Amino acid sequence: MNPIYLDYAATTPVHPDVLEAMLPFYTAFYGNPSSTHSFGRATRTALNRFRDAMAKSLGCLPAELIFTSGGTESNNMAIFGLLNANKEEKKHILTTQIEHHAVIHPCERLESLGFEVTYLPVGPTGLTQIEDVEAAIRPDTALISVMYVNNEVGTIQPIESIGQLARARQIPFHVDAVQALGKLPINLHELPVDLVSFSAHKLYGPKGVGALYVSKHTKLIPHVYGGSQERKRRAGTENVAAIAGFAKAVELFLPQQISMQQQAAELRQVMIDVLEQQLGSEGFTINGHTEQSVPHILNISFPGISTETLLMNLDLDNVAAASGSACTSGSLEVSHVLKAMKLPENVTASAVRFSFGMGNSKEQIETAAQKVATIIQRLRMN
Repeated sequence: MNPIYLDYAATTPVHPDVLEAMLPFYTAFYGNPSSTHSFGRATRTALNRFRDAMAKSLGCLPAELIFTSGGTESNNMAIFGLLNANKEEKKHILTTQIEHHAVIHPCERLESLGFEVTYLPVGPTGLTQIEDVEAAIRPDTALISVMYVNNEVGTIQPIESIGQLARARQIPFHVDAVQALGKLPINLHELPVDLVSFSAHKLYGPKGVGALYVSKHTKLIPHVYGGSQERKRRAGTENVAAIAGFAKAVELFLPQQISMQQQAAELRQVMIDVLEQQLGSEGFTINGHTEQSVPHILNISFPGISTETLLMNLDLDNVAAASGSACTSGSLEVSHVLKAMKLPENVTASAVRFSFGMGNSKEQIETAAQKVATIIQRLRMN
């Protein structure tokens, strides 16, 4: 039987149309966009065209988009670049306990350099409360960084409310929108945000390319030196082929995001229905917010069954899912997100993330859910 891929929140396959858009920049248009001859000018013209198109789709100015190697670099650039430009030398950062490690680890590094970081708690649904944000703001708060969509449980954070508060207090606001692009409508000039991180490979684009939106009012110091690319904000020859793919993915899938999310919601419900039929509603627990969440991510716990055991059995049965946890020395750690949600240990130790995408069908999900139920029943009998 063909494998069933249910890990679209980790990465997506490159769409054929995206690949087709990339190929000319490996063959016909291979000039360095910084070169002044005709080969370089042709590539530079294409690069400008891609930036213009993406900026239009995202509701910002082309000059406000910096191309990067992905979401991790975008997050690091936003955090370190902003704080290096911090002329008032404010030393306090405000973020949440459930951020991606690409935000948490830079914050931990800054703590070792003398900054203070407040990691805001979340409730049992993974939702940040605006009251907690307001209470944690200090006169020396230099940055607020909150993700748009949690990559493990799918909870949507109140970005607009937090951004309005940040604007009122004149505090720069960074948003990790890696899991939100193509899932939620984003207009960067309408949202009260200053820096926003994106990645292509969550949207059927290539790995190794991302973007950082930097508002024209926001000062950013480069963290990579050695060239004048990206208006002297990010040195290094642009990955034009990957950027072509990113731009094509945005062109293709942002207009389809509502229908794609509707399809994901249907697939999510199919999986839940089959599991309820096979295991009963008491046989599993859904983690995350029931309403304020994206449908393509479904995090489920099966108390009594370890995450690692279930994932291994699913893999042997040709179903690819994830824990959403970091892998350390070959063993899975309990998710820091689920820990922050203060869920019971039997819930955190048995959580699996299923995430849906374009390659999934209703029949696939029914088959996968049946396999999950069969494995759970077998393991619980032992």
